Amino acid sequence: MSQTKGKILITGANGLLGQSVVSIFTRESDFHLIQTSVEDKAYVDFGHTYIQLDITNKEEVKKIVTDNKPDVIVNCAAFTDVDKCETERELCWRLNVDAVKNLVIAARPHGIKLVHYSTDYIFDGKNGPYDELAVPNPISFYGRSKLASENEIFTGGIRFGIARTMVLFGVGYKVKPNFALWLVDKLGKNEAVNIVDDMYGNSTIVDDLAYGSLKLIEMEREGIYNLSGRDVESRYDFTMKLCEVFEFDKKLVKKIKTKDLNQPAPRPLNSGLITLKAETELGYKPMDSYESLNLLKYQLTST
Repeated sequence: MSQTKGKILITGANGLLGQSVVSIFTRESDFHLIQTSVEDKAYVDFGHTYIQLDITNKEEVKKIVTDNKPDVIVNCAAFTDVDKCETERELCWRLNVDAVKNLVIAARPHGIKLVHYSTDYIFDGKNGPYDELAVPNPISFYGRSKLASENEIFTGGIRFGIARTMVLFGVGYKVKPNFALWLVDKLGKNEAVNIVDDMYGNSTIVDDLAYGSLKLIEMEREGIYNLSGRDVESRYDFTMKLCEVFEFDKKLVKKIKTKDLNQPAPRPLNSGLITLKAETELGYKPMDSYESLNLLKYQLTST
């Protein structure tokens, strides 16, 4: 696929990941981009075609894919509220599994490659960090839905790249709150926060994930790649680093255990993703927590 002529259709383009993918692909490549999302217009005008698309509507997906015939579909759409997935299971399955099946069905006749995003929640969190060959064992409905979406792609008879990531954070227009932004908001107002010290993983700035996705497409790689931040650390340790970078009072942060939160969905505790494959094969260079938090601070002060 020629870099200058390749056409990429992006679903969920109005979300945090979608905005970052469109922004970085616009800046760093010559691909022709088509933004799609369920809203009637683009939240950010990057100068590309925008088409309203409900990916849970199979006929709508087939028509838009057939009409535009992209070389690659990048699926940035998902239902990611882990606790709501426990209670709104039908909606979770429709957005995370049935919608992916719709994209697979639409892509197959045209030989279109699908790039899709998955999560460490497909694992039980008993013996992380995990590489791409680790055996999944999800413990939440969200995790089961994301594993099911992977299986739809594996068995769909299409070319694909699956990027597994976790604890995604960053800035965007009208994006839902993420862990880092929630911390900045609360600690910036001198409000105390309770942070778990027994849940481990890689916090991932969205820019890293978008850059890794671009590499995956440009280098025409297929299969599963872990694309996450560099450091495997507890949520508490990440919060301490955020306090240092943003000059917040560390005394506002209280250590607690995950069970104290009484969340509807169980979480994988000893998690994390090993990014060696992506670093070796894609030249992926994820930021460590200090680098990503300094970038976040810059982005927040320059907007």
